[in-house]
Amino acid sequence: MWTLPGGAPARDVRPVLPDGCVDLLWTDGRLLVAGPDTHAFVPERADAGWAGVRFAPGDAPAVLGVPAHEVSDRRVPLADLWPATRVRPLAARVARAATTSPGSALEELALRLAAAAPRPDPLLRAVVTRLDAGWTVAATAEASGLGARQLHRRSLDAFGYGPKTLARILRLQRALALVRRGVPYAAAAPAAGCTDQAHLAREMRALTGMTLTAYAVSPPPPPPPPPPAPASVRASASASVSAYNSTPEPSGSSTTA
Repeated sequence: MWTLPGGAPARDVRPVLPDGCVDLLWTDGRLLVAGPDTHAFVPERADAGWAGVRFAPGDAPAVLGVPAHEVSDRRVPLADLWPATRVRPLAARVARAATTSPGSALEELALRLAAAAPRPDPLLRAVVTRLDAGWTVAATAEASGLGARQLHRRSLDAFGYGPKTLARILRLQRALALVRRGVPYAAAAPAAGCTDQAHLAREMRALTGMTLTAYAVSPPPPPPPPPPAPASVRASASASVSAYNSTPEPSGSSTTA
């Protein structure tokens, strides 16, 4: 779970890069769903406060009941996906805590929704694990017992894009994670699976619309996440959804749970 306090200058907000995740958001008294991105997203209103719960790649469709490709590159009001009669009491519950701890209220809501949802498909979680480990799409499909077309179709529903795009996004995130730890681009690129720094630069521009130079001078990333939640909370969440901790929260945010 992450929060972004209101009033942050626009220049201090780091663009949200593609990471394969879906977020449940709270801002301006509304519940929104942020679909999986295929390019960098910059919040339109840097002055607005935000709270979000991030779902691991492939987990959100089971909770939200909507294929991921239907919300790709979109910020959609939850009321556009669910009946308004269902969303209003959920929004009211978060709103009651908005002045003190909207993030905690949103997290509690997400845990309730996750507990009532089907468990994430272990096959799709294995797909993410293999692609994030650098497996090829062909090897991942074979290990999963799926044909290429089956894997592509199921990936669109689960992740919002095909397995090749997901693999590229995960590789980019691996490289940027190394860069955030101080590894030079020239070393981070091959360590993450790119041919060289030039390859990483092309992927950065293709997947985010940003250059490596622009990323380097953008605001610093947020502080690291806090220690894991108590076991009882983790158990409740993991029944249907898992946090994706390899991707940092949006710039200016702070974790509160």
